[in-house]
Amino acid sequence: MASHRKSRTPGTRVAGIRTPALATAALTSVALLSQTADAAPGDDRPSLEEVEKKVGDLYRQAESATEKYNAAKEKTTKQRKRVDTLLDDVAQRTQKLNEARAELGSYAAAQYRTGAGMPDTATFLLAETPQDVFDQRQVLDRMTGRQKAAVDDYVTQQTETMKKRQEATESLRTLTETQGDLKTAKATVQKKLADARELLSKLTAEEKARLAAIEKRKQEEAARKAAELARQQAAQEQAREEAAQQSGGTSESSGSGSTGSVDTPPADSSYAAKAEKALAFARAQIGKPYVWGATGPGSYDCSGLTQAAWKAAGVSLPRTTYDQVNAGTTVPVSQAQPGDLVFFYDDVTHVGIYIGNGMMIHAPKPGTYVREESIYYDGDSAIHSIVRPA
Repeated sequence: MASHRKSRTPGTRVAGIRTPALATAALTSVALLSQTADAAPGDDRPSLEEVEKKVGDLYRQAESATEKYNAAKEKTTKQRKRVDTLLDDVAQRTQKLNEARAELGSYAAAQYRTGAGMPDTATFLLAETPQDVFDQRQVLDRMTGRQKAAVDDYVTQQTETMKKRQEATESLRTLTETQGDLKTAKATVQKKLADARELLSKLTAEEKARLAAIEKRKQEEAARKAAELARQQAAQEQAREEAAQQSGGTSESSGSGSTGSVDTPPADSSYAAKAEKALAFARAQIGKPYVWGATGPGSYDCSGLTQAAWKAAGVSLPRTTYDQVNAGTTVPVSQAQPGDLVFFYDDVTHVGIYIGNGMMIHAPKPGTYVREESIYYDGDSAIHSIVRPA
């Protein structure tokens, strides 16, 4: 980062003589030294701004991988339950098949002992494919009574067992693939976080202090923008109330610092009541650490926090930001109300819960804690959309 120290006025005196050319050259040297100070030691070392941007990018990439991990984990859990259900079903059907086989075998043994001329019942025990089953059904017309019923039951059990075994095999294959996706996403998260830690570890104490100063300035700018949004929303609320009074109606405010425009009324009271519960839960989590993939109660990632908060209000949200962004009605930033979800970045990899006055509660990134922060914490362009989930 270029130095913020003011350069001296051209025309510096050297040994009592005014030498503009020498002063200019000296100042140029100072500027160059100042610029390279951020990169020292080594000409190939990135500037502080480059490090700050790289670290931010790595954290966002880690969060993107976290959401992919969350999706794969959720899919794996569902797939594992399906596999378990299918395997239980296969076990039960296999038991019934064995019972049917035993009964059919008793008829085959009786035929063998008596030399009866009835079709060979034992051949039904050799069926291995659906075609075998179909072919063997043709002899059923020559059977009667309990023998026919036994064969029919055996064939039915065999067909259903084959079908369920195939389903279980396919589900196991899908589960294996999903577990592979889960493993890949986990490795990606860990790699991005390790890269970010490595970059930060190379900074000197002075550079870390300057990096903190950069972050502080960003936070101050974000707070200014949040305050401006709060003023705009307050003005909209006042205008709406005045319009309602002039028309003889009443105004329904849903909360401090968040309202719709004059043409768009705020969310109804039922939403406000649910949002209040969601926000009460979110506030109670402030100070708990961000842990990727976590859904509480001791730690959270961003979507884990919003899911848990709205669950406390009786509303079920999907697990990932990719799905949560579609779980409600999109509204303009100027009409955001407490409880709304604020999504960030083009790939929708971060989310917070709006609390009014341009502020939100969110689980920011690894190494941080659940906290209140301006929705402009990463600039205007970082905001993807505002979604009202209930």
